[in-house]
Amino acid sequence: MAELTRRGLLAAAPLLAAAPLPAAAAPAEAGGHGFRFESIEGGEIDLGTWRGKPVLVINTASFCGFARQFAGLQALHERYGPRGLLVLGVPSNDFNQEAADRNAIKDFCENTFGVAFPMAAPCHVKGPQAHPFFAWAAARSTAPRWNFFKYLVARDGRLLQAFPSNVEPDSAALTAALDGALVG
Repeated sequence: MAELTRRGLLAAAPLLAAAPLPAAAAPAEAGGHGFRFESIEGGEIDLGTWRGKPVLVINTASFCGFARQFAGLQALHERYGPRGLLVLGVPSNDFNQEAADRNAIKDFCENTFGVAFPMAAPCHVKGPQAHPFFAWAAARSTAPRWNFFKYLVARDGRLLQAFPSNVEPDSAALTAALDGALVG
């Protein structure tokens, strides 16, 4: 951690989130598929592209004790992605454990854990400045209490389930929910 701080990757000041994109213009029944995120690389991630498919959205942080879950999330992406699951990482500094620079976040995730699943630009995941997706999910479940909180959106856009940070990507509960979401 000290080495990361010396390199300037760990910001002492809170991360300024990218302005959240408005919810996609979609019917109310679009649910979780009715949102867009700015991509960490620029451009847009439109969840509407995955209508009819399940989506797993995770708020992430590079310098969290749960960061090891990136490897498990990548394994989920490799295992379930070909079957239609979108795994989407959403970096956030709401819990003060994320780098200030999106390139540093991207490099860390790719070089340390081999992350190849889509990553959004950093944004807020809780409180009044929360990205609209997280506000929608919190209204149906609970707001993230820490990094690596996971939301599973059904093929029809409903929020199926929320998983707290301590639920590992390879846990029986999460993989059973993913299997069910891909069948249902």
